[in-house]
Amino acid sequence: MELTGEAKLLRIFIGESDKVRHVPLYEAIVREAKVSGLAGATAWRGIMAYGQSSRIRTAKILDLSSDMPVIIEITDREDRINAFLPKLDELFEKSNCGGLVTIEKVNIIKYTHDQK
Repeated sequence: MELTGEAKLLRIFIGESDKVRHVPLYEAIVREAKVSGLAGATAWRGIMAYGQSSRIRTAKILDLSSDMPVIIEITDREDRINAFLPKLDELFEKSNCGGLVTIEKVNIIKYTHDQK
């Protein structure tokens, strides 16, 4: 797949303990993005965060939280991101959890794969 120029970055903020049928929500989102044919997805584990509850979660050894923040980033063309949003909404409904979803305009400079 060739992907350059203007695109969209879908960023999803959730908790590490959020699940869909005993599967971590971040894993379900990344797998659904792959099935949907999106260019790529990455899940990042945060080290400190707070959200709507104002409860600070941290990875400090004395205050180790089992619900660290996770951010999933997916970049692709706007039409493909928009087509994915209903699937993402369905995953949120099934998980019965909260989160934050944002979309930003990005400019893809280079998108390549291994030459193997």
